[in-house]
Amino acid sequence: MHDENNQTPNEAAAAAGKLEPGHEAERQAEARRLRAAKTLRDNLLRRKQQGRARRAGAADETSGLPAAKTDESAE
Repeated sequence: MHDENNQTPNEAAAAAGKLEPGHEAERQAEARRLRAAKTLRDNLLRRKQQGRARRAGAADETSGLPAAKTDESAE
């Protein structure tokens, strides 16, 4: 059975936001996938911006870990 938009009844219900209870897990999985994709995109943009900032700034002259001690106990 197809309605006037050539959609099956399940497709029409999904388009209207009225999914059957069994599809709740699928909806949640899709929402998780979309959130993860957004997080990855945001992370990539942030890392690219950090790389650009490093190239634009002065060279980092530190040797080793910046938080490490600089006295004789660190050797």
